[in-house]
Formats: sequence, structure tokens, C-alpha cells
Amino acid sequence: MFDWILENFRKHPEIVFFLVLGIGYLLGKISIGSFKLGAVTGTLLAGVLVGQLNVKISGDVKQCFFLLFLFAIGFRTGPQFFRGLRGGGLTQAALSAIVATTGLIAAFGVSLIFRYDAGTAGGLVAGALTESASIGTASDAISRLSLADPDKQTLINNIPVAFAVTYLIGVIGAAWFLSQIAPKILGVDLAAECRKLENEMQGGSQEGISARRKFELRSYLLNEGSPLIGQTVSQVEASGSGERFFIDRIHSGTLVADAEPSIALRVGDTIGISGRREVLTEKLDLNRLHLSEVDDRELLDTSVEMVDVVLTNGNMDGLTLRELAGQPMARGLFLRQISRAGSVVAHFPDTQVHRGDVLTIVGPTSRIAAAVAAIGVADRPSDAADMVVIALGIVAGALIGIPALHFGSLEIGLSISVGVLLGGLVCGWLRSAKPNIFGRIPGPTLWIFESIGLSGFVAIVGLNAGPDFVRGLKASGPTLLLAGLITIMLPLLTGVIAGRYLFKMHPGVMLGVIAGGCTATPALAAVQEAAKSAVPTLGYGVSYAVGNVLLALWGTVIVLLLK
Repeated sequence: MFDWILENFRKHPEIVFFLVLGIGYLLGKISIGSFKLGAVTGTLLAGVLVGQLNVKISGDVKQCFFLLFLFAIGFRTGPQFFRGLRGGGLTQAALSAIVATTGLIAAFGVSLIFRYDAGTAGGLVAGALTESASIGTASDAISRLSLADPDKQTLINNIPVAFAVTYLIGVIGAAWFLSQIAPKILGVDLAAECRKLENEMQGGSQEGISARRKFELRSYLLNEGSPLIGQTVSQVEASGSGERFFIDRIHSGTLVADAEPSIALRVGDTIGISGRREVLTEKLDLNRLHLSEVDDRELLDTSVEMVDVVLTNGNMDGLTLRELAGQPMARGLFLRQISRAGSVVAHFPDTQVHRGDVLTIVGPTSRIAAAVAAIGVADRPSDAADMVVIALGIVAGALIGIPALHFGSLEIGLSISVGVLLGGLVCGWLRSAKPNIFGRIPGPTLWIFESIGLSGFVAIVGLNAGPDFVRGLKASGPTLLLAGLITIMLPLLTGVIAGRYLFKMHPGVMLGVIAGGCTATPALAAVQEAAKSAVPTLGYGVSYAVGNVLLALWGTVIVLLLK
């Protein structure tokens, strides 16, 4: 039976591919405390395990998966990458570049000390700095070297060995250092510092706009003696002492209508007030205002909507939420969430919004349309992806990356991999600036491209490297533990020092930037937990985009340095 299965596996390696994916994602769910192995590492180990059966899959198939992954991460982070090259994001981009570059220098240094070949060094960069894309760029660079094919394959097979050993060191090390050690080096109470920044960004109030707030519409009857009688709707809304609430509808006699700002309130009117639940239940003094809450079904029976809107209006780029809330189109609307480069960003009245951000707004359907037109384009749920943009973006990026300069036997160029990444960055930026021209790629589709693209790639890498994996691990494994530790700790320490003394950043934001610079999302989560705050996310968007690009490029650079 086993021989029959093995024979068919070798005849039909496409079956083995899906077997590896299934086992890999299953392994990826394994948790050790708060640490999870992850789909990429799980799939790589599954590929190595099944690869002992000596099943091979064409490298061309592997490259197709990798290019799809690179385009997807470029598309997702494009707006933040280009914003990081200008304006307020420049400081965060610079610190991210310092962290990433120090990681390259550390990996190069320990590779010289331990006499690693280019393949092992490429895996070290990918694993210790937790950037899986470097596996592909290093493989691509090795394939361009003027070596015999067997020698190239040996180097390529060394990449997953180093990655598998050092990735766990990189993930755990970054999370531990940034959340536990860095605050001690800085000499700060991280939670207290983040609370202080929250207060400053909220203008001294603990009741800022938050994605965790729930919004309601309630109806109140104006009784005799109410100080609101005779006031206009706009005057009542302006009397909130910084608390945002709105009179959306008025039931006067038999007439139910939307509340225009100039309408004066009268005794016996029933008004529909919308706002955060905390404002309506705790801040609204019904006794002083002579209001009675009633269940006016006719008044409350109105359509509301929650919509994701991509900010494309250049005039709003860089505005704070306080300034955005003052725009005429914001009346009656509330913000639930800001997403930036796929991550939720902490938001307070002084949080800035940027082109490419996705704002989740909620409010009456009648006002949503005007707000969407002013902000940008509605990102409504859709199953359709613009495959024309995806396919042509990959082709254009690949063609840009192919040309190379030759210096004797040395060939220097972007490579197809880096070219496709840049193609994705440009398409993502153009999508944020011109959404009516560049087609939409739904978030779930991007997740499929990123997850299956990278997992499919490493599955084939593991399969093809399987027979050599154990030998390589025995040869280099012990030193790789130390090499991985040095490669991740040196850039983290450098980032903390540079962020504190060179850029003078707030510690919470700075640790978010450093986590982004080494693309360590688990480390960001650990910092947020230690800070008891979402403030670190304010530094993650730009730095993650810059870190993704540089660390992917380092896969090519480390190979050229060790050639």
C-alpha cells in the first residue's frame, strides 16, 4: 500500500503539494504559550518532512507562487511606503531603514565569522529578521550566479535550513526584547507613557473616538421648561462641551423629518439624538434638560449604514480626526475604525489620517453618500478582483527587474522578485490615489494571494530541499542559533538607541516603528500588551511598508556580498 502511494506521489507531485499545504497549516496552529508556529514555518517543516520521500516539483511553479505573494504585499503596503518617503512619515521611515540595514550588517558579519555560504546567509536574513520574502529573493539571486547548476541547488537548499532554525529565534526574540527589555533600557514606564500620549492626543479627555465604542440613536420628548426649547439644532449640537452628538430627526406633530441645522425646537417635539452610547447614557442630563426618553418607533425607524471608505482626497491627507470631524460632511457620522496597510491603527482626536487609509464610518444612509464622495471611494464588500491589474502589474514589475549590469562574472540588478514587489507598491499607491482607474482587490483576495502565495512557495522549497535539510541542519544548526540571536538583537538595540537619542520619538510609537522595521507583527502585539495601549500601532504602518521592501531586497544583497 505504501509503495503504491509513494509511486503515485512521485508521478503526481501536484497531489503532494496540497498534502504539504494541509499538514503545514495544521502545524501552524500549534501554540506554545502565546507563541504560534504560523502557517509559513509549519508549511516549510511539512515540506521538509514529506520531501524525505524524494518528491520534486518544478521550480517554475514555485516562482509563480512567490511572485503572486510579492505583488500582494506590495499592493497592500504601497500607499504607506510612498508616504514614508515624504512628510511626517519620513522620520519613521528613516528609523525603519536603520533597523533593517543594521540587520543586514549583522547577518553579513556573523556569516563571515561562521563562514556561511550565500544560501545559509540568505536563510539567516529571512529567518532572524522574520521576512519570509527574503527566501525567494535570495534564491533568485543565487540562480543568477555564474555557478554550475548542482552548486546553485546546494546553496538554494541551504536557505530553508537556516530559515527554519532562525525564524523562531527572530519572532520570540523580537517580541521579548521590545516588550520587556527595551522599556527597561529606556528607563520608562511604557504603559504610563502611552496613557500620557493618549491624553495629549485626546485633548485631555479620556473619552476620545475609539473603534470599541458603540453608537446609538435614541428618541427624547421635549417637556415644558426644557432649556433646549427655542434653540436651533446646530446650537444644541454645539453645546456638547467637546462630546459629539447629533439631532438626526424630529417628530413634530404628525411630521417626521430629517433635522436641518436651522430648525428651532418646540415643546412636545420628539428628537432623535445619535452618539456614542456612553454620551447618551452618562453625559446627557435628562432631568436638567427636561427630556423624557420615549420609544418613538416612527422616529427611530430610519436607515443607517456602516461603510469602509478609502481616503483618496489629497486635501484631507494629513488632517487630524478632530479637523476631519469639523468638516460639514461629518455631521451625523461617527468613526469606528482606521485601517492602514492592513493593520488597525489607534485613533484619537489628534491622530492624522493619510491617503490610502480605510475609514470605517457609520451613520444615516442619507448622509453616508455625501461623506463618501468627499473622502474618497467606498470599499464595499465584493468578491471581484481586477485580475487585469494584478497580471499586468506582475508582468511590468518583472520586466523592470530583469535588466542587470555585468561586471565580469558579477551580475547586479533588481531581479524579477524585487521588480514585482516594486510593481505591487506602485499599483497599490495608484489604487489609493486613483481608485476609479485602478481596480479593486478585496481584502480576502489579498489574504489568499499573500498566504497561499508564500505558503505554496515555501512548500515547494521544503519539498525540494528535503533530502539535504537534515544534513545541513547537522552541519550549521548549532551556530545558527547564536547567529540568529545576534542578527535580530543588534538591529533592535540600535533602533532603540537611535529612536531615543537621534529621533527623540515617543517610546510607545518608537517600539511600534522598530517592530515594523523587522516586520515582526507578533512583536507589535507583545508591545501593545505591555503598553496596555494601541499607541504602538501609530508607528507601525510606514515602518512595516519600508521594512518589507528593504528586507526583501536584502535577500539579493546578502548573496551578492558573499559571492
